Amino acid sequence: MKLKLKNVFLVYFLVSLSGLLYALLQLGQPCDCSPHLRAAAEHLRRKDLKISQLQAELGRPPPAPAQPPEPEALPTIYVVTPTYARLVQKAELIRLSQTLSLVPRLHWVLVEDAEAPTPLVSGLLAASGLRFTHLVALTPKGQRLREGEPGWVRPRGVEQRNRALAWLRGKEAAAGGEREPPPVGARGVVYFADDDNTYSRELFEEMRGTRGVSVWPVGLVGGLRFEGPQVQGGQVVGFHTAWEPDRPFPLDMAGFAVSLSLLRSRPGAQFDPTAPRGHLESSLLSHLIDPKDLEPRASNCTRVLVWHTRTEKPKMKQEEQLQRQGRGSDPGIEV
Repeated sequence: MKLKLKNVFLVYFLVSLSGLLYALLQLGQPCDCSPHLRAAAEHLRRKDLKISQLQAELGRPPPAPAQPPEPEALPTIYVVTPTYARLVQKAELIRLSQTLSLVPRLHWVLVEDAEAPTPLVSGLLAASGLRFTHLVALTPKGQRLREGEPGWVRPRGVEQRNRALAWLRGKEAAAGGEREPPPVGARGVVYFADDDNTYSRELFEEMRGTRGVSVWPVGLVGGLRFEGPQVQGGQVVGFHTAWEPDRPFPLDMAGFAVSLSLLRSRPGAQFDPTAPRGHLESSLLSHLIDPKDLEPRASNCTRVLVWHTRTEKPKMKQEEQLQRQGRGSDPGIEV
């Protein structure tokens, strides 16, 4: 029997209406997600978390390289540095401390020419990361340079170096702080390093095995390209120098190192504050060793690894002018 067209449309309409009503009833009902959809969502969440972590890592500065462990068998190098207050003091000490930080098993003995430790030097030592001992020794008024006198007129740093020798012999305590002082009886080598010289890191490894007194050339000193021992057959036979070559030890302060055990075995050996010009080094070494027993280093004294440099004294005319106007630089900013 043939169906009428209008009946077909009626049935289609009713079925569609029923489907629409069912769909409307399902709105707002909780979705029963399948397990694989939930797993996919969790995987995406973990990916997002990993991406966030990687982005954070890229934004961080690279970590500082780890310092290699220091072999316990290495003798400690004791670097003795006299220092005094001046405009370039902090700049000099920062430069020196950063060189010393490259040397393993090193202890910095910094001695201020002052009545008491200063905040500038104390703060610099604390921030240096070095093992250190902070001492003070005030130069007597009669031994100080007078205004306008050239630096070579009077020996400088004598009281400070002698105070360091007393500490090395166990007769002096730290005045301004100490970090990791070496144990009593530790093996070591003593080197007198002024704060204005320039030092190669290699120099310190050359001196580390010193048994008595080791020596090497020093550049830009004594009016020459370099001064230093002359060596034949591995033995010191003379000295290349222009000024008073007949001195017992015509060496610069930066040109030798001394075994700590030798210093301790000669308790009377120290620097003489009354020594004539150029004889300060000899006043110590004459009590320790004979020139023929010096130990040449730096390829038999043919290589320069330390330079007697000096920082130019800053000119402060503009600063003085501003101070007279009441507009000087902020004294609270440490320079």
